[in-house]
Amino acid sequence: MTEVRGSAGANGTHARRAPGTPCWVSLMVHGLTTTEEFYGALFGWEFEPGPQQLGPSVRALLDGREVADIGQLPPDLELPIAWTPYFASDDVDHTAETVRLCGGTVGVGPLDAAEAGRMAIGSDPSGAVFGIWQASAHLGTAVSGVHGTPVWDELLTYDTGGVAKFYETVFGYEEEPVVSADFDYVTLHVGGRPVAGIHGVGLSLPRDRGPHWLTYFEVADADSTVREVTALGGLVLKPARDSAHGRVATVSDPEGAVFSVIQSPR
Repeated sequence: MTEVRGSAGANGTHARRAPGTPCWVSLMVHGLTTTEEFYGALFGWEFEPGPQQLGPSVRALLDGREVADIGQLPPDLELPIAWTPYFASDDVDHTAETVRLCGGTVGVGPLDAAEAGRMAIGSDPSGAVFGIWQASAHLGTAVSGVHGTPVWDELLTYDTGGVAKFYETVFGYEEEPVVSADFDYVTLHVGGRPVAGIHGVGLSLPRDRGPHWLTYFEVADADSTVREVTALGGLVLKPARDSAHGRVATVSDPEGAVFSVIQSPR
């Protein structure tokens, strides 16, 4: 991953994101109340009712500012439980059509989310799911750089080759490949700034998950956060370890949603 900060700092202004910039994350689960308890204890989130277009949902808040969305799946709907990143668009209908033309699919929308904005959920040609957000009243995550805020999104896929071209065409990214014989990675840039990454992991990609987006959340202390995940009923998939960008771990919540936590260098 690449160290990055969003456009809304802990004490900064909340601005509309440029197209292609990650602007929001959402999670659909079966147990909404128990999921609130998990993330509330882990990240200090508080909750208020969210949009109801796709069913019951809540908005996660830090100090009254929006961080993420958690929705409830219908009892009879069996879908993978996963965090989904949303990428900003000035015209979600046009972006959704480009997704289709480039070999992806659009499974939800485009549709209006009341006065908040307009959205769609699609997948790239390899099957990785992502959202598209055209902001109106709701601009996206309103705070970054503090404990419990999304800081980076990374696509884990078989190889970066074809899928990087898909995202470049759909969102207009500039690409910066890592020049290495044994590390397949492309950093996606908007306006010269790194905003997301694509990591080709070959056969080490979990067979039961396939290609997928992974969201990183900033934490104050990666080791204590990992211990808290276990105490709250989650699982540790990759223990805390040092990296070039901070101390990082990969975990899952009690329903199986996978995410990473990172303690950035201070």
